[in-house]
Amino acid sequence: MRAIIGTDPEEAARRLSAGQLVALPTETVYGLGGNALNATAVGNIFSAKNRPSFDPLILHQSTPDRVLAYADSVPDEAQQLAGACWPGPLTLVLPRAAAIPDLVTSGLDTVALRVPAHPLIREVLDRVDFPVAAPSANPFGYVSPVTAAHVADQLGDRIDYILDGGPCRVGLESTIVAFPRGEPTVLRKGGTAVEDIESVLGRAVAVRTVSSSRPAAPGMLVSHYSPGIALRVVDRAGERGTPDHAVVRFGGGTETRGPHDYDLSARGDLDEAARNLFTVLRQLATGGYGSATVELVPEHGLGRAINDRLRRASK
Repeated sequence: MRAIIGTDPEEAARRLSAGQLVALPTETVYGLGGNALNATAVGNIFSAKNRPSFDPLILHQSTPDRVLAYADSVPDEAQQLAGACWPGPLTLVLPRAAAIPDLVTSGLDTVALRVPAHPLIREVLDRVDFPVAAPSANPFGYVSPVTAAHVADQLGDRIDYILDGGPCRVGLESTIVAFPRGEPTVLRKGGTAVEDIESVLGRAVAVRTVSSSRPAAPGMLVSHYSPGIALRVVDRAGERGTPDHAVVRFGGGTETRGPHDYDLSARGDLDEAARNLFTVLRQLATGGYGSATVELVPEHGLGRAINDRLRRASK
């Protein structure tokens, strides 16, 4: 049975309350949502994605107060970030409350929490009395979806309902910040730039974004975001694309490209490149290519998160 695609947040909330899985739009990517306090629903998320049980999930709610209720304690700097960056593409990893099932946290004593900014998922979250666990709505390890059609293509026969909120505005997953030993540490680069986090806190933060075993947060595995073909990442691509080998550039201007040449942003805009990243990776996956060369983008702001995804897609 194929998932129903609709635009009704009340229907999405009803299905979540009944223990069903619902794909939900966020400003980052589409998430595969389920009742985080319902162990069966959470298990179904892992099954639908073929996600390993050692990779924890992010919990979502509509306000900081509602989502932070599922943390056992909240450091002052976490409160600062929540006040400055929520709703938005930031996830905080905090000591977990007892109500959270072990499967959600992969047995860790911390839980990942977020308040998303997309108006439709916020309407859904306002209608339910539980946090919603929602990893990206794609098979584990593959390209994250930024439209409802992407979700339907990859998971349409495994879930119940897809809430269509249009294309995602940011296009990169949330940045994840934890506080080991009280020190703010970025565990995943994403839609909130590291520089913005440092500006809020008034100091430098540590960055530790890769884990090869038992990750402390989602999105930390070395190999991830794969389009299913061999990728080579370079500073600057000199060749043209061919029917067997695509080329992806950044800031290529308006010069004529061939049918196998792609550009994350012809005008060199990092926000646009972030929005286009997963769409371009999906085009590489479906274009019949055996391989591709992809240019890295400038290593600042959202560029740090884009390059992180490109490097891991090439593993």
